[in-house]
Amino acid sequence: MALARRSQIDPGAVRRAETDVLVIGGGPAGCWAALAAAEAGVDVILVDKGYCGTSGAAAAAGHGVWYCPPDPELREEAMASREGLGGWLADRRWSSRVLEESFQQMNRLATWGYPFPPGDHFRHVSADGHVHHSKGLQGPAYMRIMRRKVVNARVAIWDHAPVLELLRTPDGEVVGAAGVQRQRGGAWEVRAKAVVVATGGCTFLSGGLGCNVLTGDGYLVAAEAGAELSGMEFSNAYAIAPAFASVTKTAYYQYATFTYEDGSVVPGAGWHSRSAIARALLEGPVYAVLDQAPESEHERLRRGQPNFFAPFDRAGIDPFRQRFPVTLRLEGTMRGTGGLRLVTDDCQTSVPGLFAAGDAATREYICGGFTGGASHNGAWAIASGTFAGRGAAALARTRASTAHAPVVVEAAAALRANGERRAELGWWEATARVKDEVLPFEKNYFREGGRLRRALGELDQLWSELGTLDAPEDPLAAVHLREAAAMTATARWMYTSALARNETRGMHKRLEHPTLDEAQEHRILVGGLERLWTRPDPRRPLTSKQLAAVA
Repeated sequence: MALARRSQIDPGAVRRAETDVLVIGGGPAGCWAALAAAEAGVDVILVDKGYCGTSGAAAAAGHGVWYCPPDPELREEAMASREGLGGWLADRRWSSRVLEESFQQMNRLATWGYPFPPGDHFRHVSADGHVHHSKGLQGPAYMRIMRRKVVNARVAIWDHAPVLELLRTPDGEVVGAAGVQRQRGGAWEVRAKAVVVATGGCTFLSGGLGCNVLTGDGYLVAAEAGAELSGMEFSNAYAIAPAFASVTKTAYYQYATFTYEDGSVVPGAGWHSRSAIARALLEGPVYAVLDQAPESEHERLRRGQPNFFAPFDRAGIDPFRQRFPVTLRLEGTMRGTGGLRLVTDDCQTSVPGLFAAGDAATREYICGGFTGGASHNGAWAIASGTFAGRGAAALARTRASTAHAPVVVEAAAALRANGERRAELGWWEATARVKDEVLPFEKNYFREGGRLRRALGELDQLWSELGTLDAPEDPLAAVHLREAAAMTATARWMYTSALARNETRGMHKRLEHPTLDEAQEHRILVGGLERLWTRPDPRRPLTSKQLAAVA
């Protein structure tokens, strides 16, 4: 395949390779997938947009994991705690599998030398009454170990290698991927018998710590190959952060008092009541102070999340005693639950040869339409990555070499012109236009049909303009344009799904449909590029409510 047709790259500058399994993405899910595939005895290449082990949301933060010992009563409680909150869209069978896999793999982390504090297994009931079974992970230490294990498993890691598109045969099978080499210059192309997309979610460059690589790239390349998505309406997650910083550690705001500029308390505001904060921010500044944290807990809180306090220390603010301005940063599908639809237990998508894991895949199977923080997402990254890696390895053992397989060369958004050049559009302008439609609370948080349709119309127009652009001569400009295209596509799928769900369920709230509708107790699939479509997922989730009804 001639990458020069996608840009003005010299074909001689293309780095080419062949492998059994290609993993795209080097966060937790990608590392677990690569490790699982390598342990299954196949050759693996992992390509990462940044530097595997340091890029992405998990590497920059500390987070808990949905971790529960194999006690039937505890696991029943763990699964039941989120079903209603998630709108009864989680599936007991998937939840059980993920709890078991994450339990086993977290225990392996301990044997690999992860520095868990003594007694770090814990179970607690949060202020909102939900039971959590967690084990904390500090991102830098966690990902340092994961990179080392991946390297020791003889996985070839290509850092600073963002993906541009998947390679597929005329009959629709994925046989590799192609992208850009940021540091080496030129491009790369890997032929593979199976591909795992673990590129994370999409946060729309909203400024969250570690999130600037999360632009929905995996969604776009998969959709161009024909993949479907699910749960994209559950994508309007906003996290509390200091107005002057990027750290989004919402759980610590359970100790906060929120006030207006004049010092009066914002009614109903809290870490689980962000809508009140959003409404107040539409009127003016909002402030917080962590004055409800007991003095005896201050040091423990600092040790638990040191990066939460770093911005305050730099600014000379004591957050336990001094007010500071706050904002809400969109975390989109990272803290949401939507992503690529999975059709098998080993995380295959609807496209032959393509698997998905972590935030690139829908997490509805374990938490329906609501996740909250990293707990469920952390367990999902571990378990789905492991499932996908094993599945990709199993498929690779059954397929012949793809080195000389014919590849379909088709127009891809922002890579090739579909006709005469009709638009002059820079990547930064395109990015700004996407953000204008997804970041404002009044469009995405407080959803209403008319506003959603108007925003979707603007996004459709932007998508059309992106489709008329010629391939940039600079390969890095191609990466930026692809990011803009991926964010545009993600936003269109989000709003199309949101319009299809005429109710309030999970984190998706429609102002004109404020209640839950039992007739819509199903997942919504979405797909397409030029013309988008939605339909109910024919597979019904297995929930405790359904089990009780049968009994």
